[in-house]
Amino acid sequence: MSYANVGLNDALELTKKGRVHEALSTLSRHRSGQRPRTSSYIPDIGRRYIPPAVIELIDTWAPSGVAAPADVRPVAEADAAEATVAAPGGEIRHLRHTTPAGSRAYDLYVPSSYTGEAVPLLVMLHGGTQTAIDFAAGTRMNQLAEQHTFLVAYPEQSRAVNRGGFWSWFNPRDQERDAGEPSIIAGITREVMRQLSVDPTRVYVAGLSAGGAMAAGMAATYPELYAAVGVHSGLAYGAAYDVKSAYVAMKNGGSPRPAGAAPIIVFHGDSDTVVAAVNADKIVDSRKRAATARGEVFSGPIIASIGAGGRRCTRSVYLGADDEVIIEQWTVHGGGHAWFGGSPVGSYTDSQGPDASAEIVRFFLEHGAASPHPGVS
Repeated sequence: MSYANVGLNDALELTKKGRVHEALSTLSRHRSGQRPRTSSYIPDIGRRYIPPAVIELIDTWAPSGVAAPADVRPVAEADAAEATVAAPGGEIRHLRHTTPAGSRAYDLYVPSSYTGEAVPLLVMLHGGTQTAIDFAAGTRMNQLAEQHTFLVAYPEQSRAVNRGGFWSWFNPRDQERDAGEPSIIAGITREVMRQLSVDPTRVYVAGLSAGGAMAAGMAATYPELYAAVGVHSGLAYGAAYDVKSAYVAMKNGGSPRPAGAAPIIVFHGDSDTVVAAVNADKIVDSRKRAATARGEVFSGPIIASIGAGGRRCTRSVYLGADDEVIIEQWTVHGGGHAWFGGSPVGSYTDSQGPDASAEIVRFFLEHGAASPHPGVS
């Protein structure tokens, strides 16, 4: 163990005992030789109220490799993200939806190829510390919307509700139909369907990390609304019931309930240290158990080893009736907690690996509901 790590461990032990001043002194003595952090994500407004000595310690000891919350990232980065989002040439509408459960802003991308005919709708749920624009830029989903002619809605979590911008996938109230955040996201989905021409049999939801967990929750609580779901580096529906159990589930997958009727595509890196890869297996198991409980017949997995974008991947496919794919799981070997094949303009992206956006869109467009879902007008 390095001299610096000894100092950090000593400081942690002192802090646990309530001896904060001694902990700070210990860090000060051991900080020589530490690489200063030049990208601390403490915003300027917060720095004004923190003593300079403490700021210096935070900049020195804060963990590296953590993206700053999107709303406090440098202006140049935010401008680059917005320019990337607008680049495909369609229209970006900045909107807000209000329900009894609360109000959320959302961005809607309308491709230039949209002429009023009924088209698919994809609802994209960002991860923690991200915003709608950041997520759109990182996933390049608007470019695919131009290519395939579909609408994209990007609901944005309120920082007044969660300071880090995390969807509340772990709160029991936010795991219920017609309550909490699921009702808001479903409301946004229905609002777009009312205002523009959307094919009601081709409405989809996908998300990253906390957004992926919420996407799984949306598919479970509103099965009549979404024809398929995509979960990238996320967790299964019902894997946690409070903040403490959420952290546990991120490491061991929790104990999710059988859930889901829609076809699902899952992406996860097997070197993800934020949300452990076991969560992808839990998502698949949850969907399989739900199918078994309904008496559905399925087979698989059909496993293939694939090279994509400089990484090896294992793709496992489960087939349902008429050989339709009901579960598709991608394990990206050596991949971490990031959107694979993403743009570096957005946060939490990895340019290597399979193009997750293209594969998700391909999967979605192969799946439509058998008939228009009731109650979506």
